[in-house]
Amino acid sequence: MKALQTAKHPHAHNPSFETVWAALQEVAERQKETDRQMKEIDRRLDKQLGKFGLRMGEVVKYKIAPNLREKFRELGLNFPQAYSNSDVADYENNIFLKIDVKLENDDKAMLVEVKTKLTAEDVKDHIKRLLKMRVYADLHDDKRMFMGSVAGVVTANVKEYALKQGLYVIEPHGSGETFLITPPSGAPKEW
Repeated sequence: MKALQTAKHPHAHNPSFETVWAALQEVAERQKETDRQMKEIDRRLDKQLGKFGLRMGEVVKYKIAPNLREKFRELGLNFPQAYSNSDVADYENNIFLKIDVKLENDDKAMLVEVKTKLTAEDVKDHIKRLLKMRVYADLHDDKRMFMGSVAGVVTANVKEYALKQGLYVIEPHGSGETFLITPPSGAPKEW
């Protein structure tokens, strides 16, 4: 019986190098295809999660934006004008920025950055945005002072960092139907 098996399958117990090499190449090709499929799944998932994050940011923005003027008025800042989703596109001077919420009066404007979850990097980015806004305003003879606010769910460390940078911090309160504004440590920074 053993002789018969060997005759039927001469490489059953001692496969040749070529046979092993061919099998390994086939496994490698299958792995490449599996990796490609996994990358495509990851790309699609990242895209969907990004859309979800954007939607969450929009929900936060539209929830707080209508009441911001009243909340800032309670802090002694009157902004009769409010705009959501404004931007600056100055091609001549290469200045581009997006503003989630902008509150204005004749001598001040408040630029508000809204995030679902606020990070220290978001705070740094908003400060850069305020600096760009100051440059843009100077180039266009806008003498108003610009102030900054960041909004979202925030850790104690990020909140402290933002306040020390002279920014107002807006965060949800209670069930999320209302929010609190914490003024910066010391005088608010003006750009």
